[in-house]
Amino acid sequence: MKRALLFIAGLSILCSAQVVQAQDNKTEVYVKEHIPNKKPVPYPYMREADVMWAKIIWRVIDLREKMNMPLYYPTKPIDKRMNLITLILKGLDDDSLGIHAYSTDDPLNEFKDPPLTKEAINEQMGAKVDTLKVTDVNTGDLETKIITRERQIDAVKQIMIKEKWFFDKQHSTMQVRILGICPIIVRNKEVNGQITDEIEKKLTFWIYYPEIRNLFASYEIYNRFNDAQHISFDDLFLQRRFSSYIFRESNVYNNRSIGEYTSGIETLYESERIKESLFNYEHDLWEY
Repeated sequence: MKRALLFIAGLSILCSAQVVQAQDNKTEVYVKEHIPNKKPVPYPYMREADVMWAKIIWRVIDLREKMNMPLYYPTKPIDKRMNLITLILKGLDDDSLGIHAYSTDDPLNEFKDPPLTKEAINEQMGAKVDTLKVTDVNTGDLETKIITRERQIDAVKQIMIKEKWFFDKQHSTMQVRILGICPIIVRNKEVNGQITDEIEKKLTFWIYYPEIRNLFASYEIYNRFNDAQHISFDDLFLQRRFSSYIFRESNVYNNRSIGEYTSGIETLYESERIKESLFNYEHDLWEY
């Protein structure tokens, strides 16, 4: 009898909890629990002795490409769905998550301490207060006008990632680990307060990827084919569901970028050559 009463009481509590969740989520016919409670798949332990070959690669993800648009949209959050840069800034604003941003001043040491302050992050994102002299249309006198600029989230149109490719001889597989991620602002250059036609690119800050994986794993990204089968941001990067091109590989010449020794279409050819070499290395290790 007691067991029956306990079962009925537990069932009533569960039903009431589901009713409360349903009232809080009136736009859905079910409660979304999978992604919000998801944890990132842990990386397997790797011994140095098992890594017989490795190469560090920098690549650029252009968010304007069709395949990468789920990383750029929505430009403003829709319920709990947001784009990549908004999610990154959300993680940086929450001190309890332990996510840090690092300066881009040293291209050979992306995660050099100390981390950037929130003021420095805002400045890198274009948030600042400008004092301008404007002419009063009625009197013709110059007046001081203070303009507060918000973070230029929409201007982040590219993402640079640093990753390490390596061959694991224990499992005979080529693997890749993302080490860092850096938003890139692409905008028209401003000279003396005037917008010009010249396009400039600005590296904002580096994020150490393992620090932000927990946040990425708990937020979903849009699936244009099926609203019931969204994946997390971490799944997208882990499963390589993005389009990109190689910008730099580790080399003896101070890790120079491809654009420093090629130009024009030769830069694209060199990027494809490096990508092909990664594939061929693993392919050549096998015998048929």
